[in-house]
Amino acid sequence: MAIKKTLIGAVPSVLDDKVVVWNLTMKYEEGTEGQADYYTNDKPVTVYATEKNPDGSTTTNFTPKAEADWTKSELEALCPTAKWDEVFASQYDSVITNPPKEPVPDNSYVIPS
Repeated sequence: MAIKKTLIGAVPSVLDDKVVVWNLTMKYEEGTEGQADYYTNDKPVTVYATEKNPDGSTTTNFTPKAEADWTKSELEALCPTAKWDEVFASQYDSVITNPPKEPVPDNSYVIPS
């Protein structure tokens, strides 16, 4: 089954009638809900229009514009999905495909005399 990604949260921060910060949340799902193969995880990110880098340079992540001018695909494109895809695949593998084995207590053990 394929990984399903759904943008479930988009909170804009506005300055001078233009969005300058987005708080976005993408929901990842794989498997069949209610079944043993189902796993879900939400991935949040805060994206600023511009960011100062440690070297003093500036990175532009997006051009500020009015809330109503944004499309869903533009918001999804701001999410670091390539990174999230890798993280989710690893999480799915460790939780569903290859979960860690847990020791089983033996409550019937008798202490030797």
